[in-house]
Amino acid sequence: MDKEYLLKKWLDNNLSEAEAEAFNALEDAKLYNEIAEEAKRFSGHHNAKVPAFEALESQLQNKKASSINWMNIASRFAAVFVIGLTLFLFLNRDNTNTIATDLAQKETITLPDNSRVELNELSQLTYSPSNWENERTLNLKGEAFFDVEKGKQFDVNTEFGKVTVLGTEFNVFTKDSIFKVTCYEGLVQVSYNDAVTKVPAGSEFILKSGTAKKSNIAIAEPYWLKNMSVFKDASVQAVLLELESQYNITITDSITANTLRFTGAFEHDNLNNALKAITQPLGLTYEIINNKEVVIHNAKD
Repeated sequence: MDKEYLLKKWLDNNLSEAEAEAFNALEDAKLYNEIAEEAKRFSGHHNAKVPAFEALESQLQNKKASSINWMNIASRFAAVFVIGLTLFLFLNRDNTNTIATDLAQKETITLPDNSRVELNELSQLTYSPSNWENERTLNLKGEAFFDVEKGKQFDVNTEFGKVTVLGTEFNVFTKDSIFKVTCYEGLVQVSYNDAVTKVPAGSEFILKSGTAKKSNIAIAEPYWLKNMSVFKDASVQAVLLELESQYNITITDSITANTLRFTGAFEHDNLNNALKAITQPLGLTYEIINNKEVVIHNAKD
């Protein structure tokens, strides 16, 4: 039987009884089986440069030291590489990549198709690079901004629903029982609770406490990409909680009016400026005790 045909059937683990006998009768059958055993030792966390191949080359040289045929060795080494690489890819076809961020940490991820993901703090992204060409699908916890290259369908799965696009720029937020999708370019489709809605550029979709609504936006990208936190009619407690998170500090306050509402923004890279931006419009004062503790008072205190 043809040697190449037998090798393909062997790699597919699909040899008939007669073909198995023919394969085992090949001069290199023992070598191929050794390669298969060595390949099982690989994992997705190791590089494709495998010491086992070097060891096999050494074994080949020792076995043939008395009558070296250099062309035969070269062809065998090529077979080792091709078969080993094939087995490596086969054994690791289901590997996934997981990227997670800590407090006040952001990450930029370039996907196999050159799509770009900006992952916000306290978020997690999971996808399978080995199958990306056939299925552009990933899972998201937290918040991320996507700049998707045009191509096959691109799906972002979250605990609240799924976002589907072909190529566009959009932001997905999933936290504290809130599911928000903001489209900056193109068109995205949001699937949730057996319902589907289209979100065109310049608008956003929000699902909160089971209630969905769409609204227009007037910004070109998420504020968090510019290291800013923005609020509209938010409680002062929510604003201070975000400030604690961004600067990894502890805030104590003696604010008597707990009904204070804040509309505005603060930056992420200057604590003094951030505190001024929050306290001055609300008639509050602040004191930085050390780099980890801030006290906020009513202005009259």
